[in-house]
Amino acid sequence: MTSRSHGHTHFAPAKINLGLSVVGRRPDGYHELHTLMVPLTVGDMLDIVPAPALSLRVEGAALPIDGRNLVYRAARAYLDAAGVGEGAAITLHKRLPLASGLGGGSSDAATTLLALARLYPSDVDLAALALGLGADVPFFLPGGAALASGVGEVLQPVDVPPVHLVLVNPGVEVSAADAYRWLAGRFTPPLDLPALLAALAAGGPVPYFNALQPEVVRRHPEIAEALAALGEAGLHSPLMSGSGSTCFALARSEAQAQAAAQHLTRRFPGWWVAATSSRSGLPRG
Repeated sequence: MTSRSHGHTHFAPAKINLGLSVVGRRPDGYHELHTLMVPLTVGDMLDIVPAPALSLRVEGAALPIDGRNLVYRAARAYLDAAGVGEGAAITLHKRLPLASGLGGGSSDAATTLLALARLYPSDVDLAALALGLGADVPFFLPGGAALASGVGEVLQPVDVPPVHLVLVNPGVEVSAADAYRWLAGRFTPPLDLPALLAALAAGGPVPYFNALQPEVVRRHPEIAEALAALGEAGLHSPLMSGSGSTCFALARSEAQAQAAAQHLTRRFPGWWVAATSSRSGLPRG
């Protein structure tokens, strides 16, 4: 795997779901997904250096720094699996909003695994460790866009046309467990991937949907407001990402995304707003 780090500093990209279908439920209670996930140029940063023991510091958010934190759990899992006697001093610089549908915690965990695998090389199965930490974590190991099925762990790399977009988070946290519970068995057909990719390439309206969105919006009117605001800013195909509460819409150029983000920041000073683009094709690992 090629490096996506500078020295001891590592970038942990956010992701969005360019469409999310819940096609059914498994006997173990988990939901079967069909979703196109794309990594972005915004994300968190982690500083990871060798140390006698494992420690975690978090800047930018009030998060636990022990086994309740996914980064700490990822580090502990790798060090134990690799039989490493030493540890690491980790500082997580949290830039993404919490519980926001951007995969921040999962990306932080995957980035921790990759960083420690470089620091303390071993033949540990990173993908297995990642899946043990959470269904979204394996997606962030290889680093490109992928069609995810199963509980999100069955990954098929997809060549996605570059996309420019704006993210907005209206400041509400949505628990993924709640979002799936509210779905209450209203399953949806798989995404039409060829139509979706053709629309992305053409720059027109994208025929995607998020199965979780209607019920989450019903309980959080702020998310409906965010989706409407993105459309009013001149962007197209607004959608909620993952289980929310972050929403995004597509721009026809980087300049349009930047201008729309500035407009939304002025209009909604309490919201988290970011212009970004997909990271498809960039080497990672």
